[in-house]
Amino acid sequence: MLTIEQAQPSQAADIARLIMEAMNHDCCLYFAGETHGLMGFHQLMTHLVGRTDSQYSYLNTLVALDAAGKVIGICTSYDGAELRRLRTAFVQSCLEWFGRDFSDMDDETAAGELYVDSLAVDAHHRGQGIAKALLKATILRASRLSLPAVGLLVDKGNPKAEKLYHDVGFRYVGDNQWGGHAMKHLQYVFGDEHDA
Repeated sequence: MLTIEQAQPSQAADIARLIMEAMNHDCCLYFAGETHGLMGFHQLMTHLVGRTDSQYSYLNTLVALDAAGKVIGICTSYDGAELRRLRTAFVQSCLEWFGRDFSDMDDETAAGELYVDSLAVDAHHRGQGIAKALLKATILRASRLSLPAVGLLVDKGNPKAEKLYHDVGFRYVGDNQWGGHAMKHLQYVFGDEHDA
């Protein structure tokens, strides 16, 4: 049985691991640097998930739980208008923990959408509709927050993920860049003909 609910601080380490899968490990190493590696980045992300003022906060995260209550999927999203305020914790922590300055990162979202920052399902549970269920719960969350759209970026080299997003009702709205990768910006817009 699958349950989707608001994340709790006690789940921070599991959430951080799945956020790192969503980011991909090359990207994580880019932020942490060779000295600190994936373990150091996981510690940083666990810290950020446990905070209330971070883009990766448990407050911004929905978790999918299996019958035993284990975290098997996550979707972290936030109001795009809040990106720069929420990103401050990440930028400051990277500087403090790793001595690396990422204050000049491009913005991947803006006002007017609930931005899906991270979506991931544990490798042993993929192909069971968990990502789709998390996306639908996130769309419901955007509706409750009265935001007009849900947005996300998908790597142009990931057609499988793009198909999932299209199946849920997301549509292409433009190109973007993030972390040196060419991305597509997709949105689920409330009131479109696909909105049920």
